[in-house]
Amino acid sequence: MTYQKINVISGWVAFVVAMVVYSITVEPTASFWDCGEFIATAYKLEVPHPPGAPFFLLIGRLFSMLAGDNVEQVAYWVNMLSVLSSAFTILFLFWSITHLAKKILNTDEDSDESLGQTIAIMGAGFVGALACTFSDSFWFSAVEAEVYAMSSFFTAFVFWAILKWETIDDGALQNKWLILIAYMMGLSIGVHLLNLVTIPALALIVYFRFTEKITRNGVLMTLFVAGAIIITILIGIIPGIASVIGGFEVFFVNSMGLPFASGVVVFGILFVGALTYGIYYTVQHKKVILNTAMISFAMIMIGYMSYAIVLIRSNYDTPIDENNPENIMTYVSYLKREQYGSRPLFSGQYFTAEVTDQIKGEPVYMKGEDEYIVKDYKIDQVYDPNHTTILPRMYSKTPDGRHQERYRQVTGLRQGEKPSFSDNIYFMFKHQLGTMYFRYFMWNFSGRESDIQDASWVGVLDAFDKVPMEIDSNRGRNIYFGLPLLFGLIGLFFQYRKNQKYFWVTLLLFFLTGAALVLYLNSPPIEPRERDYIYAGSYYVFTIWIGLSVLALYDLILSFSRNKKIAAILGTVICLTIPTLMASENWDDHDRSGRYFSIDAAKNYLDSCAPNSILFTGGDNDTFPLWFAQEVLGYRTDVRVIVLSYFNTDWYIEQMTRDAYESKALPFGLDLDHYIQGGPNDYLPFFEERSVQGAVNAKMYLDLVKENDSRIRFTSPQTGTSYNLLVSRDMFMNVSEGQAGELDWLTDADSTISRYQTDRLVWRLKGGGLEKKDLAIMDLMVNTEFKRPMYFNMTSLNSINFDIRKHVIQEGITYRLAPIEYNGGDFLVNVDLMYDNLMNKFHWKGLNDPDVYYTDDYRNFCLSHRSAFNTLAQKLIDQGDIERAKKVMFKSLEVMPNESIPFDVFNVFQISLLLEVGEREKAMEIADVMAERSNDYLTVTQASLSSTEFETQSKIRILSEIIRAFRAVDDREAAAKYEELINKYY
Repeated sequence: MTYQKINVISGWVAFVVAMVVYSITVEPTASFWDCGEFIATAYKLEVPHPPGAPFFLLIGRLFSMLAGDNVEQVAYWVNMLSVLSSAFTILFLFWSITHLAKKILNTDEDSDESLGQTIAIMGAGFVGALACTFSDSFWFSAVEAEVYAMSSFFTAFVFWAILKWETIDDGALQNKWLILIAYMMGLSIGVHLLNLVTIPALALIVYFRFTEKITRNGVLMTLFVAGAIIITILIGIIPGIASVIGGFEVFFVNSMGLPFASGVVVFGILFVGALTYGIYYTVQHKKVILNTAMISFAMIMIGYMSYAIVLIRSNYDTPIDENNPENIMTYVSYLKREQYGSRPLFSGQYFTAEVTDQIKGEPVYMKGEDEYIVKDYKIDQVYDPNHTTILPRMYSKTPDGRHQERYRQVTGLRQGEKPSFSDNIYFMFKHQLGTMYFRYFMWNFSGRESDIQDASWVGVLDAFDKVPMEIDSNRGRNIYFGLPLLFGLIGLFFQYRKNQKYFWVTLLLFFLTGAALVLYLNSPPIEPRERDYIYAGSYYVFTIWIGLSVLALYDLILSFSRNKKIAAILGTVICLTIPTLMASENWDDHDRSGRYFSIDAAKNYLDSCAPNSILFTGGDNDTFPLWFAQEVLGYRTDVRVIVLSYFNTDWYIEQMTRDAYESKALPFGLDLDHYIQGGPNDYLPFFEERSVQGAVNAKMYLDLVKENDSRIRFTSPQTGTSYNLLVSRDMFMNVSEGQAGELDWLTDADSTISRYQTDRLVWRLKGGGLEKKDLAIMDLMVNTEFKRPMYFNMTSLNSINFDIRKHVIQEGITYRLAPIEYNGGDFLVNVDLMYDNLMNKFHWKGLNDPDVYYTDDYRNFCLSHRSAFNTLAQKLIDQGDIERAKKVMFKSLEVMPNESIPFDVFNVFQISLLLEVGEREKAMEIADVMAERSNDYLTVTQASLSSTEFETQSKIRILSEIIRAFRAVDDREAAAKYEELINKYY
């Protein structure tokens, strides 16, 4: 068998291994974060968050069709798109490694190698490919419906393709391969932009191929041209062409009086005509290089045209239609991700900088009746120049001060102290490169402490340290003893010694997909979750060096024995221990089979709501699983889900004025003009000097807003911008007798609720003003008149800027707005309804299975459910309903046992509840588990001096709560048992 056949077959074997592994461990439904959104928008070709991933959605839609009529299988099949993409990534990684290995061994591509060399090369391919297969971050993305797996596929393909191109001597065929690479890059734009950073590495290979004498200036010029290509695509093509089209459109419609889309049509004709003529001209005049460049550009544009699906589907007003990019003006904003703001890159402000001026920028257009009208202007902030710098890394300023505090923690700055440039650079190395990249890198190749947010990496010496059992038993704790890192460094130095040209290509690709990406993203100091998946391309490159370590051992063994076959086999077997170790450590925390609670939790939120209700949610994990449940499963589509972070935008409020499935349009009292972006109601501040005495009627205030009344208007002397004011910190709405009489669910409820009924709801401002979302919520409160139920989850209830906690009733894991006033300290509970929800309606599939792995995200979502069980049990006990309280507690322990969802602080609170219902034995079981865990943690961390004050105090508080629970029932024997433990630490 020839070398080529062996190489092809071996690559497909690596593909099969990866495919089988990922197919076995793939998640059967939508995971948390963006997966629910991507699956839902792929299934019905809707519009996800900017800048979208249209090509991913198109392919995802094809995969979803494999589910047939069984919507329960849609998520599985879209997840399988990532499985297949990842397996193909491993295939092309294998062939890339074997290509680089041949370069090191200085063998001719067309020759049949000796058996020993062939085994060594294939061994390198297998070791590197399998190390990538089983690496932490890559495996994570391979088994869920996110864009990073497909993005990795494009990266692996174009890198392999340029290596393949290098072996071709036929000039015409070479050009065809370059055109193919350009087309694949164009398609990758419709998935993720990560693929673009490979361009400098590809350019170096082209330079090495055509240059006999390599010079420093030649390399620098090549990298400069490559950088220009990236900028052209990133700025000139992706948003740039759309921006130019927007300029054409405004000119032809507003200045020439032509119909809408006339500018788009004219530009399209000119653009396609010019490109076609350019290709024709280069063919006629035999300008081969220019012809290849122009055809490559055309292929990039053809691939990029997958973005047309965004415009097309948005014009159909799909239920998920983020940013509503249905015309060229909103489309440009969508591509530029303008809703997320911008981060300073080369120059900008420190977080201590104050805004000294605001400059009116470009106009923001909206579609009018017969022309585009300016609805707002972009505002450029001017900062105090004494608090600006080049390469700003410490720039983010949040209203709650969390980011500022984090900057100070990392750099040691005092309150009010201005950062120096050295502080700025220290933060970049310490946090952005250290915590947000190097820590992730070491997760993959040295070891990971746990799956808990902000977990550290584990080195060689750390691997032998004694850790608390809650960390030691965490399935996300993966110990590699630094061996993958060691073998990767061996391969790195070996490639440098044997083949410097391709070492620099590989190193450049490693840098661009890792550290350079960190510098470009300029991440804020606090992220809502770990971001290691962003840098999976960097880990992919490092596994090339792990593979090449086989050649290093092969070369070393040959210095003792001249038998190439034995040297190759021995080197391969030794190095195969690396992916074997990684697989054995990572399997338990990457096997997602059997996990369903992300969607069950979404169903539980929906089932907590009455028919035709409105449910306010806070963020991604609150919302995207709900979208999946409704859009894909068709579950409870009568509930209108409203994301508060989007409710600050006019496009989202406009979408809420339309029917969606069984959910009717929301009954706003204000017109859409009152919610327009850049209008007077984007933010409504409270000024003490313009306030009135006492509470203000919300309905009357909304009438003033609707009439644009000058009495609540304020004009900024700095910018000339006019906006509305709040005239009181306190507002109220009256509840008429007719409205209260229609609330059967309230009047029929037990006396515990009905006795708190009120004819007036009063609320108080939390901060310095109301955002648009708060105004919209208040508008709905006044105009629904309780005829349409309004619910909040805990995140959204805490996110609105006025306090209505005393006017809500807990009915499950949601809180219903009601004409009640309860000042009892916690929430009023509709006991019978909540009991029915938790005991009969809620979903718990697989949550009690100890063999199923639940990540930190899943475990945190269980907290709200455990808390709900506790709340219900306490209310039942207060009512003297001991039997039902007992059933509630046992249901909680049945569906979320310690073996699958480890006990937490809410289980500690269950101890006193169990004691109150006479279940001492079960209370002791929980107490023993939590006390042992706390004792172990305190013993281990105090011995190693590794515990923080907060962690220590939290464990002592657990022991204190256990003691308090037993003292409350005068169980002195049990209390004494745990007092003996706590006395060790005071």
